[in-house]
Amino acid sequence: MDKQSRAFLDKYLNNSSPTGFEKSGQQIWLDYIKPYVDTHFTDTYGTAVGVINPDAKYKVVIEAHADEISWFVNYITEEGYIYVRRNGGSDHQIAPSKRVNIYTKKGIVKGVFGWPAIHVRRDKTEEQPSLKNIFVDIGCSSKEEVEKLGVHVGCVMTFDDELIDLNKNFLVGRALDNRIGGYMIAEVARLLKEKKNKLDFGLYVVNAVQEEVGLRGAQMIAETICPNLALVTDVCHETTSPMYNKIESGYQKAGNGPVLTYGPAVHNNVLDMIIDVAEKNKIPFQRAAASRATGTDTDAFAYSNKGVASALISLPLKYMHTTVETVHKSDVDNVIKLIHSFLLALQNGHDFSYLK
Repeated sequence: MDKQSRAFLDKYLNNSSPTGFEKSGQQIWLDYIKPYVDTHFTDTYGTAVGVINPDAKYKVVIEAHADEISWFVNYITEEGYIYVRRNGGSDHQIAPSKRVNIYTKKGIVKGVFGWPAIHVRRDKTEEQPSLKNIFVDIGCSSKEEVEKLGVHVGCVMTFDDELIDLNKNFLVGRALDNRIGGYMIAEVARLLKEKKNKLDFGLYVVNAVQEEVGLRGAQMIAETICPNLALVTDVCHETTSPMYNKIESGYQKAGNGPVLTYGPAVHNNVLDMIIDVAEKNKIPFQRAAASRATGTDTDAFAYSNKGVASALISLPLKYMHTTVETVHKSDVDNVIKLIHSFLLALQNGHDFSYLK
């Protein structure tokens, strides 16, 4: 990862992109990829797309999702405390003592998830954090004071944590799920441009919104683009850290390479080609199985437009939906390399009939 790539990654991930409020993050992403694509557009709800070779007959999508989990202001007490509800799969158990940014028309308001001191709790009867009792303190003593700061029901908030390095090999922060995917597909576009790789199919680099609330952005953009093939990247659980059941969740280890998923939404011919590309280019990879659905935007693309040949390349992620989501840098590099190599292989053996 060179200085330019790292500067983009820091700026992109340290910016917030809550589900339904992705605009500022999408602008950062678009500004970065514009030099590497022929054209770009955004749809009604904010999914951003960079396009290479837009006039080509066949269309290939590489995709990630841009939104992060967050909270909504749900209720403000007369004493000035704020109760919340989820926007996506936010974890109530990690909330106490976390700092937050609340986004208002007047700017960002800082706050904290408060929690009673250990001295006044009783071991056997103490309450556990839940959506019924976690609350945010923004330093106000009345509802009126809260509202004067611009905070009202419906304001969205994110945890206030920035990207860091861990022992040189790992990246740690909030919202790596799956904004690190947006970084990786942008780097693929950059590689294609810098290496002067020519494609005779259209490549749509898609950073979709609203995945965390039901794959909504992917559903919309799949209908807009009508692709012939979709290659989705997301995160999956790294299962070697404590408290994971490998019998249930499989074995995926950070540093062992991208994870390739088998499942009904994954087109077997596309998956076989990805595996062939990985083996020929000596890119390490792991395997996983999905029972009914992958739970990613792969499902949205696969079942759109009478069926789109789709596959999933996942990045092993520790501590999903926390503020310390952790990935291995070599896995990030290998996802980028695998997608880039797949596109070149598709170009060289360009016969879309095998997708049927």
